[in-house]
Amino acid sequence: MSKKKKLPLAYKPVGFALGWVSGALASMAFQRTWKVIRHEDDAPDALDRDRGWGEILLAAAVQGAIFAVVRSAVDRTGAKAIERSTGVWPSPDKAGRD
Repeated sequence: MSKKKKLPLAYKPVGFALGWVSGALASMAFQRTWKVIRHEDDAPDALDRDRGWGEILLAAAVQGAIFAVVRSAVDRTGAKAIERSTGVWPSPDKAGRD
């Protein structure tokens, strides 16, 4: 087996750790962003009876955007670090996570 075929499997634990880190960072960023947007400590949940559709959907959209940006930034940083240290990109050509 070539080095290129072995690296994506070896990258799995690193990818898992980066996913955990990106989730934690995104959660903190969303909490701070929501506090700035609505001046509230807690964002609405879809099952929160006392919140309206607009507020719930706004929170979901903001949270989704923040999680996607943070996840992509962390993944890209990790992939570039792997490439710099090994000379191999951690995923097959043009293949993404999704």
